[in-house]
Amino acid sequence: MDDILIAIAFFATAFGIIYVIFTARNRERMAMIEKSINPAEFKPQNNTGALLKWALLIVGLGLGFFVGSLLETYTGIRQEPAYFGSVLFFGGTGLLVAYLIHHKKKED
Repeated sequence: MDDILIAIAFFATAFGIIYVIFTARNRERMAMIEKSINPAEFKPQNNTGALLKWALLIVGLGLGFFVGSLLETYTGIRQEPAYFGSVLFFGGTGLLVAYLIHHKKKED
């Protein structure tokens, strides 16, 4: 019985969040139209920098899990510090590399 209630609550919450997002977006667009502003001008532009940042972050996290596994297996480091330290280090390194690439591309 509890499983059914949890599932219903989960789907009701998901539906509620989606409903609020769409109604808020509709209200915002209607307010823009009332003020004679074209909503099409505010569409998000193609942002390749964000894609690069997320890609390198995910690669860094994967590499961090791999190195954490190696540290746990072949050294005397416990599981938690090996994984957390490696994931945070390589995830941060991935973000740093993405920043440096984006900064270098912006200069050119």
